[in-house]
Amino acid sequence: MSEAGPTSAALGQSAEGRARSHLEAKGFRVVAGNLRTPGGELDLVAWDGEVLVFVEVKGRSNARHGAPEEAVDRRKRERLVSAAGAYLAQLGGSPPRCRFDVVAVDLSAKDKAVRHIPDAFRAGD
Repeated sequence: MSEAGPTSAALGQSAEGRARSHLEAKGFRVVAGNLRTPGGELDLVAWDGEVLVFVEVKGRSNARHGAPEEAVDRRKRERLVSAAGAYLAQLGGSPPRCRFDVVAVDLSAKDKAVRHIPDAFRAGD
């Protein structure tokens, strides 16, 4: 970390670690993190029972740019859908039931507040 504060990569790793712990505490089984596919990057891929969940993690160290989840705009959702499609193609076979969740981490809060938004959007939204 520099004197100016942590880098965005370090903040992202911190947010993803908090998100992973939060989901695992809720019973999710995380099977991949920071996964690069031909369609793009997936922050976390996890099973919630029989549902395969593609999780976008957003963290903010301050509120200057809004809530973390507000950064998951239409363009970002399209990239996530593309990355998920590439992941499913690599799995082969009949695709499982899937959904897209967002985990927002407020890194400025003392408790590093985590908000999990299940089924935050659907392909084509």
